[in-house]
Amino acid sequence: MYHFESDYLEGCCPQILDALRETNLEQTLGYGEDPHCSKAADMIRYVFGCPDAEVHFLVGGTQTNATVIASLLRPHQGVLCAESGHINIHETGAVEHGGHKVLALPSRDGKISAAQVRAALEAHQSDFSREHMVQPGMVYISFPTELGTLYTKEELEDLHQVCSEWEIPLFIDGARLGYGLEASGCRLLPKDIARLSDVFYVGGTKQGALFGEAVVFTRPRLAEDFRYCIKQNGGMLAKGRLLGIQFEVLMNGGLYFQLARRANRLADRIRAAFLRKGIPFLVENTTNQIFPILEIGAIDRLTGSFGVERWQPVDETRTAVRFCTGWATTESAVAALEAYIEANL
Repeated sequence: MYHFESDYLEGCCPQILDALRETNLEQTLGYGEDPHCSKAADMIRYVFGCPDAEVHFLVGGTQTNATVIASLLRPHQGVLCAESGHINIHETGAVEHGGHKVLALPSRDGKISAAQVRAALEAHQSDFSREHMVQPGMVYISFPTELGTLYTKEELEDLHQVCSEWEIPLFIDGARLGYGLEASGCRLLPKDIARLSDVFYVGGTKQGALFGEAVVFTRPRLAEDFRYCIKQNGGMLAKGRLLGIQFEVLMNGGLYFQLARRANRLADRIRAAFLRKGIPFLVENTTNQIFPILEIGAIDRLTGSFGVERWQPVDETRTAVRFCTGWATTESAVAALEAYIEANL
């Protein structure tokens, strides 16, 4: 059985295991107050071109999203995002559990536009009974989106502009940030992500780390008392150096981007195999997630040999499925899938 259900099925890249083994008996202070976290933070600031940013390490994506959002919103505020946004559909209501409403906007490709955000803000502001409604207090997007699509530089600039005009923060979920930046056709650089957001995070869990995400506040003022929020929301690791060590390795020599680039190129091969058979996709993208639309019977046969995620029904006979490649996806697994597609679909 070859597994393509997600991009975090394996442990971590060998370089991280080596570094953890080599540092295993070091004694350091806990909770991120150690030399490894300090060095990793400096490396992230350098790679993303934000020397004055505040960097904090959390254990996982859900804790990161919930903690950042809770720290930035006032009690009566909510967060705008695409209806398919991760915080809206895949985190068991973690944001709402923390007391803040997710204000979902319609989206067919996983993205929201500056015009949508502006319209939502203006509609709230002009409503006579607005005090009886949740006030939009920030914008959440992910790069790539939940559907593997990408914001262009112009789209991100427009979103950043409207957020700046309304003085609300723009938060970029970067759980798969490397896959987005290394995607074919992407014209955004790491420094653009930092320049065009108020806070973003560099995902580790889905990109070669055992676990962990690095939150980057490009406006340090927004990070005031953030460590209190990390602790309160269960995102602070006592042995914090384990997070710092992993990001030291990932940022060293561009490994983070090399792993993402390889995964994307393997995904391109799978995408091309479906295209050769004339199979349509739920969305078009160039990242490590592929969403072909298949007949239900074909999916049943396929899953006898390949692990995939049934994503969403398209009609009575067809369903979109998701294939993910990752840092550990093998050439042999992709070759086997290519051969199956050619012979059976």
